[in-house]
Amino acid sequence: MSQGPDHQRDVIAELDFHVESGVDLCLDERPHDRFSETDDPAPWRPATIQRGSPSPVSSQRAELSREGPQADPVPPRRELPARGQAPSAPPARTYGQSAAAKPGEAAGDARARARDVASLEELEALLATFDGCPLKFTAKNLVFADGNPASKLMFIGEAPGADEDRVGKPFMGRSGQLLDRMMAAIGLDRTKAYVTNIVPWRPPGNRNPTPQEVSICKPFIERQIELADPDIIVCLGSPATQAITGTKDGILKARGRFYPYRVGDREVKALATLHPAYLLRQPLQKRLAWRDFRLLRATLDGKA
Repeated sequence: MSQGPDHQRDVIAELDFHVESGVDLCLDERPHDRFSETDDPAPWRPATIQRGSPSPVSSQRAELSREGPQADPVPPRRELPARGQAPSAPPARTYGQSAAAKPGEAAGDARARARDVASLEELEALLATFDGCPLKFTAKNLVFADGNPASKLMFIGEAPGADEDRVGKPFMGRSGQLLDRMMAAIGLDRTKAYVTNIVPWRPPGNRNPTPQEVSICKPFIERQIELADPDIIVCLGSPATQAITGTKDGILKARGRFYPYRVGDREVKALATLHPAYLLRQPLQKRLAWRDFRLLRATLDGKA
């Protein structure tokens, strides 16, 4: 049966759906060591069996019946060591870099490189060429910042979503629209605030960034804060709050509080509040976010 262009379009549409959902690789019938993948020979593929030809199992059974009962298809068992003798160690595998060392090395490289940039434009250009975070290779775009970098108010979320990844700016989807309304409720907009995330690339499937990914990207957001030099930072959600303030508390316990944060040789305030995406899932918690934004307004007006 021939497969026309309609079928091909359906297949491409299905692949696009899986990519948008965060699928970045296909599973195989055996586990793969991704760290030594480049050193491995060509990947294993199951043998193709033509229709009408005998299966490998039936062929093996026929071969065994011809060879007689002495044929033994089972591989020889490894001999156990004698009593008192230490077992031999399995052969060591060679890796380009260990899984544990890679995030630490990438974070160190990020810290060294971020320290040398002198402007937000240089920092954005540096992130565009930085390959130490694996999220870069599954994201469509770098999502650096939006709003007014000269503002003294800085909003920091956790990571871009699908809409942000497509546009290349933070808080562009439904959560961004809600954030705009929340700012407007206290007389603010993006011309009066600077908006960014602790991780500038979208995690697959809109999952939370892992601690390793946050650790790699943290030197960049710290340098971004130094270069923007705000007076007040608003941490949106638990990952941003924990990364910026160092607290281990959940967001429902941490919200509504100011934490000290060092920017150069001075101390500024970091307010923890709920992420707009969380408020879309839990609308009843908007009352808590409203309290936090009223506190933010009073602080901006010098009344708190």
